[in-house]
Amino acid sequence: MLLGKVLRVARPTDNLDKVVEFYTKGLGLEVLYKFQDHEGFDGVMIGLVGAAYHLEFTSHRGYYAGSAPTQDNLLVFYLPNQTEWLEAIARMKNAGYEPVQSYNPYWDKNGLTFADPDGYRVVIQNDVWDL
Repeated sequence: MLLGKVLRVARPTDNLDKVVEFYTKGLGLEVLYKFQDHEGFDGVMIGLVGAAYHLEFTSHRGYYAGSAPTQDNLLVFYLPNQTEWLEAIARMKNAGYEPVQSYNPYWDKNGLTFADPDGYRVVIQNDVWDL
């Protein structure tokens, strides 16, 4: 098999502390690992213990990462249980994050979209992902 069993989504940021706060306090993910000054890079892995995915955010001293290239750069989290979905939305709002209108109106039908400090969008979708 060409692909592994764990997915890491990695991207740079100029706002490491604010991004970590968005994904932990807002989304409810956990800091899994941190590193500092690894050849000029600082970074944080965020996810859920035991999950087959995690996010890595890095900051490189002297490098400008910039913001999201478009409003349609998305991470989508599917929460089919409406109670869990409502709790996730409340956690985002309680952490100070308000929904934004999705670039693609499809995501506004069963979900809400939030922009992280770099402008990347996260959709919390009240739906089932069924292949």
